[in-house]
Amino acid sequence: MRREATINHTALNLFHTAILVGGMLLVLGGSGYALAGPGGLLGALVLVVLTLALAPRISPRALLRMYGAVPLTAAAAPALDGLLRELARRANLPRAPQLYYVPSQLTNAFAVGSRSDAAIGVTDGLLRRLNLRELAGVLAHEVAHVRHNDLWLLNFADVLSRVTSLLANVGQILLLINLPLILLGEATISWLAIGLLILAPVVNGLLQLAISRTREYDADRGAVELTGDPAGLASALLKLERYTAALLRQVIVPGHGVPQPSVLRTHPPTRERILRLEQMAEAQGQGFLPDPEALPELPPHFGPLVRRPRYRVMGVWY
Repeated sequence: MRREATINHTALNLFHTAILVGGMLLVLGGSGYALAGPGGLLGALVLVVLTLALAPRISPRALLRMYGAVPLTAAAAPALDGLLRELARRANLPRAPQLYYVPSQLTNAFAVGSRSDAAIGVTDGLLRRLNLRELAGVLAHEVAHVRHNDLWLLNFADVLSRVTSLLANVGQILLLINLPLILLGEATISWLAIGLLILAPVVNGLLQLAISRTREYDADRGAVELTGDPAGLASALLKLERYTAALLRQVIVPGHGVPQPSVLRTHPPTRERILRLEQMAEAQGQGFLPDPEALPELPPHFGPLVRRPRYRVMGVWY
């Protein structure tokens, strides 16, 4: 990839992110002002700061244990451990994220934690369906999220969205309490403020999703910078799309053909992501793996998973 193109892309994504975060702050401030004037605006910002400062710090390992995840050590999966360490070295991370095995048939990977203390979870379904070249692209994508501090940014956007929803709920409760006085003409309200409080959570929710999609594009480019292999990530995305669609057809048969609106997605459309990857012609290649088509080796006690029936009131569901 040309250095100039990379810099331009990164700057454009940062600009988009700044605009979206600024929009969320504007909606939040407007909600506080509609609720209690200048004091409400200041109170909303103080509430965001307190939420970020006082929120409990859950370690990535404790969070992954909630999913039943177990560490994938160098002894258990030497190829995967070496791959992740090389990606972390290329990304100049203070230390390599800890790799965790998540006992799930879903085809997924995700990162948690911070730039200095991160962990990456990979599901059983992902490890059994992707080869090392494709896994390199997926792991590089997650390492890029860690490198760009996207985990903190998405948490910040989530806090803004939740505080906005809280202000909207308080405003609606106050409206109900004062409704008798309004009907008797003893009190007046601003319908503009009411409308803003009703729409604010929806608007900030959509902006939050837009931030997530923007960071996904940047993580894709960051992954290619780390691996030098856009085709590997593109192949992984195709498999993820195919297996996810197959799962949806099994669970929700009537609606499997209904496309999800783009504004409601946390990730951009796979076709658009692959198109962007294909445009990175200068970086085409097999990456740095000696045997990219090899499959990852897992310890014998890690599956394969067998879906057990779950008992419900109306019978058995698989």
